[in-house]
Amino acid sequence: MTLFSSPAEVVRRLGEVGYLADDAIATTVYLADALGKPLLVEGPAGVGKTELAKAVSAATGAELVRLQCYEGLDEARALYEWNYKKQLLRIQAAPSDQAWETTHDDIFTEEFLLERPLLTAIRRTGPTVLLIDETDKADVEVEGLLLEVLSDFQVTIPELGTITAVRRPFVVLTSNAARELSEALKRRCLYLHLDYPTPERERDIVLARVPGIEADLAEQLVRTVGALRALDIKKAPSIAETVDWARTLLALGLDELDEAAVARTLGVVLKHVSDQRRAARELGLPAEG
Repeated sequence: MTLFSSPAEVVRRLGEVGYLADDAIATTVYLADALGKPLLVEGPAGVGKTELAKAVSAATGAELVRLQCYEGLDEARALYEWNYKKQLLRIQAAPSDQAWETTHDDIFTEEFLLERPLLTAIRRTGPTVLLIDETDKADVEVEGLLLEVLSDFQVTIPELGTITAVRRPFVVLTSNAARELSEALKRRCLYLHLDYPTPERERDIVLARVPGIEADLAEQLVRTVGALRALDIKKAPSIAETVDWARTLLALGLDELDEAAVARTLGVVLKHVSDQRRAARELGLPAEG
């Protein structure tokens, strides 16, 4: 059972939850759903990769299951592990004359299994969005695990047997391209590259996400964010930070983004003091700190 009937429906339903999808996004999401293939979304930090998975979940009523990748992530944290403390208590409570084989069979059951995100997503019978976030931060060994799981959507647990997905989840893998992912993993996925939106699209995002903001102020805001992104800084403002900046201006009752307003609120979008100083210098703002 698919989540969307057409790219046009993707645009409409994602728009209803505040995510403005262009034709490329809508078509790729629709095809990933229709073909049952994972979707690899790559691009710089803060362009809406994670938000896309959240929006698909919200738009379709699917459960969002998230695996946050990081260096050192292992199979036990990604797939499943046994509740060793509970198993030990069961072993200690077993009759002294009970055969080990019986005790072993007792402790390797569903009661002692701790599901992690990958197994959770595979076992769910309802609509599910599996978000594998920042895949490029995980070790290469985790990629091997993902290849196995995403190929057949099944997991073999030696003590319980093979568990196969009754209903395949909609899978979104995100990557900031900190390292190159393997060709084998990429072959199993549809690919979507997201970059910072055009000023017009980002303005529309601000207007959709920040009720009450005037179009002229949104225009000023987006132009200023674009100027900040063009600077040689450590961390360019994300779309989410643009939205936060818009909400900040409303909260302060500001209806114009002049130099004084930018200087007062720059910490909403630039989180490194060196970036703030560079922006102040390049944009002619009063230096802070």
